[in-house]
Amino acid sequence: MEKVAAIIVAGGSGKRMGMGVKKQFIELEGKCILAHTIEAFNKCKVIHEIIVVVGKGEQEKVRREVIEFYGYGKVTQVVEGGAERQDSVYNGLMATSKDTQYVMIHDGARPFVSEAVLERALSVTQEKEATVVAVPVKDTIKVVKETLEVESTPKRSTLWSVQTPQSFKREILVQAYHDAKTKKLQVTDDSMLVEAYGHKVYIVEGDYNNIKITTPEDLIIGQAILKGRAS
Repeated sequence: MEKVAAIIVAGGSGKRMGMGVKKQFIELEGKCILAHTIEAFNKCKVIHEIIVVVGKGEQEKVRREVIEFYGYGKVTQVVEGGAERQDSVYNGLMATSKDTQYVMIHDGARPFVSEAVLERALSVTQEKEATVVAVPVKDTIKVVKETLEVESTPKRSTLWSVQTPQSFKREILVQAYHDAKTKKLQVTDDSMLVEAYGHKVYIVEGDYNNIKITTPEDLIIGQAILKGRAS
């Protein structure tokens, strides 16, 4: 059986939430967002190992209050992140077992990813080696200049809103990261590194419920999603 590791990145500051606590530790229906996220991977049968990447000084808190408290047995390491998300993912990648064939990179503040999406992402990644979960955009998108003048209107059918997980054959992602370090390349997501390395990346259709909790409005949506699942 091919070994699959999930890297859950949970080192964000959560400034846009404005609640005085990092968003991954905010509670939704009695359980913190990070716990909901880890649980989705812990119960998924295609995931063998989970690495959680957290902010400086948060490792013991996450081990004690989340991993041990809820008994998430697939979590093998809680590692400290870096200055940028790119650095944090690399730290998590280096913590995965060397016999891991595939890795899934996921936002710690995206707690509603479904098992069906995870299984679909892995299936396509096993064939294509590099994928991103995404959904078709619902709105018309405008490309706008700095002056706020509309420059163009892309064809909506070609546009997808990217989510996580982003999944890769481990050796390809490791090579892409090393290539980026050599070139001093800074990106906003892992698929950009793999694209820059020269490898094709494919879309896996996701789920509109797989939202990222970023603002107080997202908490309201999140509560509705959880209540809908419980009903």
